[in-house]
Amino acid sequence: MKVNFVDLKAQYKTIKPEVDAAIAEVIANTAFVNSRSFEADFANYIGTKHCVGVGNGTDALFMAMKSMGFGPGDELITAANTFIATAEGIGWTGATPVFVDCDPVTYCIDPAKIEAAITPNTKAIVPVHLYGQAADMDPIMEIAAKHGLKVIEDCAQSHGGTYKGRVTGTIGDAGCFSFYPGKNLGAYGDAGAVVTNDEELATKIRKLGDHGSNVKYQHDFQGTNSRMDGIQGAVLSVKLKHLDKWSARRNAVAARYNAGLKDVCIVPQTADDIKHVWHLYVIQVNNREEVMKHLTEQDIACGIHYPVALPVTPAYAGLGYNADQFPVACGIQDNILSLPMHGDLTDEDVDLVISEVLKVAK
Repeated sequence: MKVNFVDLKAQYKTIKPEVDAAIAEVIANTAFVNSRSFEADFANYIGTKHCVGVGNGTDALFMAMKSMGFGPGDELITAANTFIATAEGIGWTGATPVFVDCDPVTYCIDPAKIEAAITPNTKAIVPVHLYGQAADMDPIMEIAAKHGLKVIEDCAQSHGGTYKGRVTGTIGDAGCFSFYPGKNLGAYGDAGAVVTNDEELATKIRKLGDHGSNVKYQHDFQGTNSRMDGIQGAVLSVKLKHLDKWSARRNAVAARYNAGLKDVCIVPQTADDIKHVWHLYVIQVNNREEVMKHLTEQDIACGIHYPVALPVTPAYAGLGYNADQFPVACGIQDNILSLPMHGDLTDEDVDLVISEVLKVAK
């Protein structure tokens, strides 16, 4: 029996009439470059005053940082173990990413390592809510307040997750989301958004994404072209209505995995006062390659998130980091393994994955 890592076809079948009707309405109204309805829906769901739809999650990060005024000579602190888009957003402003190690239990950025990385050039902290679990935001916000730093939350994997009752994206100065199709809340193409309670920042981001203009042919500065198109917004508004149900199912899948695998590998743990939304379910095994080979042979999809810590990738070799500076991020990268995780997994699917992992995991 095949078990998909993500199953967008199965998801589509469950919401097909709603999605088809929403797309047809966009086409009928020729509202192709307009996502304002979804922006309002998502801001209401997240609990912020403003949501600005953009082209993708990387743009969301870059545009939030650029609109805060960061540029050459500035440093922004972020996690060593994240997808490269987090650091790319920093780099495209002209600023420099400064990496710190992750917490060995949650895999999110370790707040205890942040303060030592602060220099006179530091302007912001960019925590990543990795795998669907919120970073430990209270100490991060305290450090930011102490040093006068901005906080930009990377929420690309945490749609609807919470930290001590607060929704991810509402805690810092801005929250940046990706709606890449495989995300918990995924579009049918690329899309992203920035949420914030700062009206001035929201206006700047919107202008930046519309060629530096909020009035046609009046350009206040040189901007870019990054807007969420109407079809993506329509699809996302439909899916948003189902997100909490899908998150609940992901939690049930994670609990089933934990119960079945806890004796043969390191299973993920959820920090106190956290609502985990399980974008990814990541275990640690000592014989990962053997496990991956066996699962693949059984037609069970799996992956690695992420195989190399960013500071030691060729893209950031010029910053002069080495693996010894990131003992946790670099120490786990050979053992972590992502198992299938999505809202349409059946108990039978999960039990099959567990049984096959049990056969070979060490």
